[in-house]
Amino acid sequence: MESNGRFSSFVSALLGAGVVALVVIGLGLGGAFNGGGADAATGSDSDDGEGTASSGAPARNVTDVSDLFERVRNGVVYVQVGSQPDPTEPPGGGPEDLLPGPGGEPRVEPPEPQGSGSGFVLDDEGFILTNQHVVADAREVQVRVGDAEGLAPAQVMGTDPGSDLAVLKVNPDDLDEKLDPLELGSSEDAEVGNPAIAIGSPFGLTGSLTTGVISALDRPIRAPNGFTIDGALQTDAAINPGNSGGPLLDASGRVIGINAQIATDTQSNSGVGFAIPVDMAKDVIPDLREGTVVERAYLGVSTSDAPQGGALVADVRPGDPAQEGGIEAGDRIVSVDGEEVGESADVSTLVTAKRPGDRIEIVVERDGEEESLTVELGDRPEEAG
Repeated sequence: MESNGRFSSFVSALLGAGVVALVVIGLGLGGAFNGGGADAATGSDSDDGEGTASSGAPARNVTDVSDLFERVRNGVVYVQVGSQPDPTEPPGGGPEDLLPGPGGEPRVEPPEPQGSGSGFVLDDEGFILTNQHVVADAREVQVRVGDAEGLAPAQVMGTDPGSDLAVLKVNPDDLDEKLDPLELGSSEDAEVGNPAIAIGSPFGLTGSLTTGVISALDRPIRAPNGFTIDGALQTDAAINPGNSGGPLLDASGRVIGINAQIATDTQSNSGVGFAIPVDMAKDVIPDLREGTVVERAYLGVSTSDAPQGGALVADVRPGDPAQEGGIEAGDRIVSVDGEEVGESADVSTLVTAKRPGDRIEIVVERDGEEESLTVELGDRPEEAG
């Protein structure tokens, strides 16, 4: 897989600084990849949902976002999920009950029959974006949009564990309120220190808003299928179990990320949250709306950062495109299709930007000499090997 050791190093660095039993967890309450939902109450049907659409002038400052909240509140969605318990699963659940992160083993929690998360409205037709781990293996899904009083049934149109994203569809006629879509911004334009506003349903408390800043860019996080999601936004805006799938907004109320995970030693917020970049979401939403499988290019190497720059190949999977193209363990990848590789994560980013079947040039350094190899990319497996 084109994952790397950078995030593991990041977690290890935190552990070395004195953080105990740090894990990265998903934020759906009681879902198949929940983030401590067994310790937290889910929202009841009587909770008031909040959410909303965007556009207009930027918020006055990061501490006063009342105007922004009023603009966008009717575009944020509370997602309630009924999960079908696995009759073969022994009491106490299994390792899939928490989304594991490198650097520690997650606690095993009893499976919850029902969970909750967040989402936001994409358009007037009733399409809603949330996290895949919120609705994974859901028996039924209901949503409360904005200030609507009741829950409305929603259909899972498509899911993608590779990006941890899913698209739901609700019938606008089933809603008490008019759909108010959020505006999608650009995660590429985000800078460290920019205001960040999270809205969702932490612990089932719908319509909760928190503020902070973008703490870091380009963090790799682990997807539910074990591969790496590149380019995640790190924020100190408080996000907790139940925030999963909700929007991370910029100062103008535009979506720049989808809240997905936290690094924590307490199963709740510790000021280190991660949002899937909205630019990645833009790429997969069309396929998810149609219910088609999201195809991703695949190289078939495991790499780590090389001391002199580039990506050091640690392992090449037999029969995968990398081996077929002549890449060997111990090679240092210098460039991919003309783009310089500065660190391990660049390989995943550059390969993911391609399509299965593309032929690319990969320059490697081997025994002190550079060699150019041509590799035909394959289809990425459903799960990391």
